[in-house]
Amino acid sequence: MAIQVKSKIVGYAVEKPQSEAEQAAQAVVEASAPQMMNESVKRPERLVGETYKIKTPLDEHAMYVTINDVILNEGTEHETRRPFEIFINSKNMDHYQWVVGMTLLISAVFRKGGDVAFLVDELKGVFDPRGGYFKKGGRFMPSLIAEIGDVIEQHLIHSGVIEPAGLDAHQQALIAEKRAQYEASTGAKEAQSPAAEAPDDDNGYPETATMCRSCNTKAVVILDGCATCLSCGQAKCS
Repeated sequence: MAIQVKSKIVGYAVEKPQSEAEQAAQAVVEASAPQMMNESVKRPERLVGETYKIKTPLDEHAMYVTINDVILNEGTEHETRRPFEIFINSKNMDHYQWVVGMTLLISAVFRKGGDVAFLVDELKGVFDPRGGYFKKGGRFMPSLIAEIGDVIEQHLIHSGVIEPAGLDAHQQALIAEKRAQYEASTGAKEAQSPAAEAPDDDNGYPETATMCRSCNTKAVVILDGCATCLSCGQAKCS
């Protein structure tokens, strides 16, 4: 292929091959650089993994999600733990087809490297047209796929890949104060009715609580005429 030079050549330099000393120095630099997760990383004989159980009210069989991590730069100051593969097992064969496809795609994204946190947002944004369900703790899940995304998020936080988006000390103190106010306001009424059931169910929130649109938790109560979430502290007054 011919290349046409349209400007005047004012100088040139001949590229010389690297000397043995320069090649050795470059090899030392490359060897000392921390290893990053990419497709060239081979699967080692041993991986560190965690298994999570998903039990929804929509299915009699539980689902088990196993995520295996590879440890990069082990024993050095650059040691990191990155997800390498995912397996999903269940006795319910109705899910077999899409479960196999999902595990293959997610594992491929893990091995590709880079930022894998986007998987969490994508999966948690999937809604079941038949409706979602409440899991233990009063938290609403729009679909089974969304809960798989929630499990991946938990694992990425546990392995240090992403930072937890938790409440700060001020927010936690505010929620504790609101909960104490609610329990104080309802305590007198319950004391007058010994046969009444306790206001808090197994989820840790009052049975009459409604779902919060901010954190998808069934923890919203009326406090001083204001709808207040006892999980995230979100308040909306009419």
